[in-house]
Amino acid sequence: MVPADQWTSSQQPVTLAQSGGLVTLVEGTSFSLSDRAGDIHPDGPSGMFVLDTRVISQWQLLVDGNALQSLSVGIEEPFSAVFVARVADAAEDHATTLLAVRRRWVGSGMREEVELRSYSRTPITASVELLVGSDVADLFDVKAGRVTPGTEGGNLDDDLRVSSVRGGVRRDVHVTECSTAQPGDITATGLRWKVTLPPGGVWSTCLEVGLSVDGHALPLQYRCGEPAEVSRPTQRLAGWRRHSPRFTNSDPRLVRAVARAVEDIGSLVIEDPVHPESPVVAAGAPWFMALFGRDSLLTSYMSLIVDPVLAVGVLKTLARLQGTRVDVDTEEQPGRILHEVRFNSTTATDIDDGHIYYGTADATPLFVVLVGELARWGVEPSVVDSLLPHVDRALEWIDRYGDRDGDGYVEYERLSSAGLANQGWKDSWDGVSAADGALAQPPIALAEVQGYVYAAYNARAALAAERGDTTTSDRYKRKAAHLRSAFNRDFWLDDMGWYAIALDGAKRPVDSMASNMGHCLWSGIIEPDRAAGVAAHLSSAAMRSGWGLRTLAAPMARYDPLSYHNGSVWPHDTAIAAAGLMRYGFVDEAIALIEELLDAANLSDGRLPELYAGLSRDDVSVPVAYPSSCSPQAWAAAAPLLMLRTLLRLEPRGDDRRYELSPVAGGPVIDTVDLNFAGTRVTIHVAAGGDVEVSGLPDGLGLDVVPARRRTGQAVES
Repeated sequence: MVPADQWTSSQQPVTLAQSGGLVTLVEGTSFSLSDRAGDIHPDGPSGMFVLDTRVISQWQLLVDGNALQSLSVGIEEPFSAVFVARVADAAEDHATTLLAVRRRWVGSGMREEVELRSYSRTPITASVELLVGSDVADLFDVKAGRVTPGTEGGNLDDDLRVSSVRGGVRRDVHVTECSTAQPGDITATGLRWKVTLPPGGVWSTCLEVGLSVDGHALPLQYRCGEPAEVSRPTQRLAGWRRHSPRFTNSDPRLVRAVARAVEDIGSLVIEDPVHPESPVVAAGAPWFMALFGRDSLLTSYMSLIVDPVLAVGVLKTLARLQGTRVDVDTEEQPGRILHEVRFNSTTATDIDDGHIYYGTADATPLFVVLVGELARWGVEPSVVDSLLPHVDRALEWIDRYGDRDGDGYVEYERLSSAGLANQGWKDSWDGVSAADGALAQPPIALAEVQGYVYAAYNARAALAAERGDTTTSDRYKRKAAHLRSAFNRDFWLDDMGWYAIALDGAKRPVDSMASNMGHCLWSGIIEPDRAAGVAAHLSSAAMRSGWGLRTLAAPMARYDPLSYHNGSVWPHDTAIAAAGLMRYGFVDEAIALIEELLDAANLSDGRLPELYAGLSRDDVSVPVAYPSSCSPQAWAAAAPLLMLRTLLRLEPRGDDRRYELSPVAGGPVIDTVDLNFAGTRVTIHVAAGGDVEVSGLPDGLGLDVVPARRRTGQAVES
């Protein structure tokens, strides 16, 4: 059984920053957090983690007993870095003439090359020591601050190994020095070398850190002596980069944000050793380097404009792990799509055998939506056909388990006290509240979840129509129409002019003004004659911070700009709302939100974090970071890709491989962009006068260019 707080979202910040901040490297289910000299200290949340286990809790390089002083850090790839430092004690004669260079690679463990370079005119003799510790601590204990030195596995023994048994699972960490020229002495605290350097001399060694789970050694992605460029992570990232959009004479904020998006998503890709043909994406670094259903589905949806391969891998993996039975502890139910996979209490080294929790209300309809979107983007029909049985099982879950009381809405109420109290994307304990601050009581029917179900019904209807199954197509069209009618009747707050965030257990509207309405625009469930009011509220000062859309409007009782879900800004949330506004023809409003996100990204080298504070831009001239925000985080990283699609208004029509393109007039400039489109490179040029030229379209693919409009006088659906 997993810890009671494992699945529970925490709003308590985990302070990661030391002096100068921490350096994060990620690859698959591995990541490291160190200071800027490359050191990992035993008294904080830093460490080297593999499969939800901290395999290294201390990794400090000393020269003559002195710590290193960072000079520079170069992040060469998401999983590798070079640290350049000097001896910190400037009183020593060789403090300015002895340079330490550390090259680190992370991947199912760690490889580190250590060099000392002398720039002295005379020989230097120095004592070099590497303090090494491994507490084999559980990731969640580290994150919650429950680990103190000595409470877990302890320091490595005389063979530089440490073992720990937790939950009946044995984990063995081993550190190996691969250099044979001058091997170090194993001490009670790590390794020590006596180094003599001639003038201009160089000393080096290479170390490997590995993990075994119940005797099964994880294959290191980077081994000493092997070229890093031939490793599987390096090759996979290079392949992903080849699909990156390429811009000419376009808005530099957009160019930078899209380039960073491709890099960050590539860094979060997990390749299951048993199913390497089905890559998935981790939710975010550092604490969520694992598969999450909702996060992976939305991220791969946003990434379709780059490459559908990620979406295919995500869908195939989630389909394999789709619920088959009723299990109260994990909240598994037949047809349900998982919330999260973890490894801390299992012997698993591959995704299929991890510990799975299913407590989410939205992943299941989003699964159906993404399969439908894949079909619209022209993915090989056989891929979609293989997923159709899982689509129908997901829809059966919606009817049988998701709709608990038969009223046509999907509700949630956790089945286990260890589960999530809130099971939408705002899954903190207080993430769903009324305007007066009262917490919604379960079972809770979230507004955006009904939108996702509506989109899922429409997707299944389209899939059936493409296969000539008019009976199924008509059935799901009717279900979609009925749900839309009921939603607009029961969720609309006529006296307030917006949609309730949810219906509570007594079917009463939970009347907060919140960003969930933007997701409802995105899904198309909102009636056109109500969309103008929604657009006005989403564009109001109560909702817009100047850096994006607040999750909860400022006048609401629980509003707190520094909260996790009650007033903070989540870039993916804002990007989805912008796409929804564009769908209904509110071009200016959509552009305004996109501009705000691009401004925020531009102040952090193009990267959008998981979330940041909802403080007004008029009050604070920079986005204020949320202390424990993941960065990179998958759907935040993907937000610029959705923004690009929204600005291009590029939509597959789902019939005869035809697409519609109508770049917006105004807003971030897109002069020329090359997209990896339908298996080839397609160039889209938007002239200053609004004319659009397209070249490189493959045979059999049509692209209809629609004249751009600044905005519509009346809300419509695209």
